[in-house]
Amino acid sequence: MSTERASDRAYASLRAAIVDWELEPGTVLQEVEQAARLGVSRTPLREALSRLASDGLVEPLPGRGLVVSAFSLEDVAQLYELRAALETHAARLAAARHRAEPFQELEAAFTRVADVLDDDDEAHHGYYALVARFDAAIDEAVGNRFLVADLQSMRAHLARARRLSRRSQQRLTSAAAEHLAIVRAILDGDGELAANATHVHLSNALRSIRQTAPAAHASEHD
Repeated sequence: MSTERASDRAYASLRAAIVDWELEPGTVLQEVEQAARLGVSRTPLREALSRLASDGLVEPLPGRGLVVSAFSLEDVAQLYELRAALETHAARLAAARHRAEPFQELEAAFTRVADVLDDDDEAHHGYYALVARFDAAIDEAVGNRFLVADLQSMRAHLARARRLSRRSQQRLTSAAAEHLAIVRAILDGDGELAANATHVHLSNALRSIRQTAPAAHASEHD
């Protein structure tokens, strides 16, 4: 296996562990331990850690090396400020530049998804997979690699934010309806309506996180 492939594998594994909170904020990432756990040498591990630092998922801590970066409700609020700027603009562009077929398929999928959502983990995973399809369709439609790169970088942090709050069937059902409104506005070619629907969705998502996040995450981690 090449160094590049080993680095990619280490990066993907560590990124997933951080996003899923298997590696919690403040966790020290010892090179020897992580290299052994991932089955790679220290050179590709360092490359992977460098990429994670660029993503903002790990950060240096004097005397301890690299640690998983802190993530609190204050961070979530700042993240959603960025998300509002990027995603509302992306929705406008998607309304003007999209191909109809992917969004027609999404319209049908989001119409059905509310009927099958329940408290089952599999149903929730299916919903998040559908949201990933929505994100991919937006990325393709905007046709701007710089904007897409920023959107994709932000999504790892959004996944961390999702883990701060308790999952709610009611919220997922509402979110599906909000995504459906965005999709229909894009299909209609109405950029302002797509942007406004996106703003409503983001406002509701942030409110849900604030209302349901455990008190332990209300301030910065030590």
